[in-house]
Amino acid sequence: MKNNNQGFTLLEILLVVAAIAILAGIVIVAINPAKQLADTRNAQRRVDVATILNAVYQYYIDAGSLPTGITTAAQEICIGGTATTTCTGAGLAPLNELVANERYIVSIPRDPNGTCATLGVCYEIVKTANNRITVSAPDAEEGETISVTR
Repeated sequence: MKNNNQGFTLLEILLVVAAIAILAGIVIVAINPAKQLADTRNAQRRVDVATILNAVYQYYIDAGSLPTGITTAAQEICIGGTATTTCTGAGLAPLNELVANERYIVSIPRDPNGTCATLGVCYEIVKTANNRITVSAPDAEEGETISVTR
């Protein structure tokens, strides 16, 4: 009598599951989701820094002067729409001129991590004696330096 048992043994199934688990582990390590997310947040920071700087220079072109909240000491930018006295009292740079009537920018962008001061956006702004403006993202990840000067 011929015994025709068809199917897989428990050992064969375990070997296949183990092989799939090893391959999945290799793929997850290769993709490195934490690094991918950090790179995405840094890309957003680059866009935000450029957006703020462009709004400042559009204001400069129209008004002939820089917004009054920008000083020669680096300061974190205050959330748009907050009273100027509240911002300066908290040591933040108020840029309300940029968001007034949404003329230059709808709102001041906030860092993707959002771990900043209560009224801050985690981006810093400073001007030189020659009115060159630098906007930076001090909370950049992966050891990057994100800063734009014009």
